[in-house]
Amino acid sequence: KDYEKNIATFADEGYDIIVTVGFALGDATIAAAKKYPNVKFIGVDQFQAEVTPGVAGLNFPEDQAGFMAGALAALMSKTGQIGAVLGTDAVPPVWRFGEGYKAGALYVKPDIKLNVVYHNDVGFDKTFVDPEWGKTSALSMIDKGADVIFGAGGKTGNGALLGGVEKNIPVIGVDTDQYLTVPEAQKVLLTSAMKLIVPGVFNIIKDYAAGKWTDGNVYGQAALAPYHEWEDKVPADVKAKVAEITKMLQDG
Repeated sequence: KDYEKNIATFADEGYDIIVTVGFALGDATIAAAKKYPNVKFIGVDQFQAEVTPGVAGLNFPEDQAGFMAGALAALMSKTGQIGAVLGTDAVPPVWRFGEGYKAGALYVKPDIKLNVVYHNDVGFDKTFVDPEWGKTSALSMIDKGADVIFGAGGKTGNGALLGGVEKNIPVIGVDTDQYLTVPEAQKVLLTSAMKLIVPGVFNIIKDYAAGKWTDGNVYGQAALAPYHEWEDKVPADVKAKVAEITKMLQDG
């Protein structure tokens, strides 16, 4: 209920560009663009089904980020079994993370065993804010033999990372470099499947300053975060394979 009010705070003060972040702000962003035709809006993770003048929807290839994560997880697994704990697949970016993860794992190890679960049995208001479910789901997978877990879905996904902490197995974060945002998971955090949000937003603003603007969908890139404490634990051949896959995906 605060979306409209918060956007209006900036629009009424005459800001040139307002950045709204997250799938859930999509409708409020489009409504604001119609109300404030002199303001440009960047909607992060807001796919534009129809073009609205003044709105650039910044989207990312989550399937590619998931693919990189799945490939790394499969290459690092010793049991031949990996897992993923995700928010609802009713949100397209989350579904793409999950599908990409499965595809990447199978690409490098066709016989890998996958356990991928979505938190679909609750309302939209709970799916991303249920760390207890995330942790319990991860622990269940680990008990069944999974030795790398991908957590993707807000606090629910963060709960999965903490399941890895409890069992001391490697985990993979999502969206940003979670080494910086979930410090309690640092020692087991292998990497994070990142959307390159900062350069994506920066480049749109830079273009605007140069007199260029694109209404509708704009696409950023995906990559894995640094290995941090795992830098010396990830074998050189695994790093090379993941780097090769990343380059192929980014090159199209």
